[in-house]
Amino acid sequence: MKGANYIMKYKVAGYRKMLGMTQQEMAKSFGISLQAYFKKENGKVAFSDQEKLLFKELLLPIFPNITIDDIFFN
Repeated sequence: MKGANYIMKYKVAGYRKMLGMTQQEMAKSFGISLQAYFKKENGKVAFSDQEKLLFKELLLPIFPNITIDDIFFN
């Protein structure tokens, strides 16, 4: 059975791709290194609450009703 990190990894990557952004571009938006972003997207390191809010804000033009739970937990 796949774990929650496995599912979250693919959801976050999928949303990033819907934004048309690379991992490098996301890292720049978050003000972190590519390596740091890669670890977060792959579930090795947790996104901070501030990063979760920023991710949500980036998605609002596409998904006006999206929640942080939709992105990271459901």
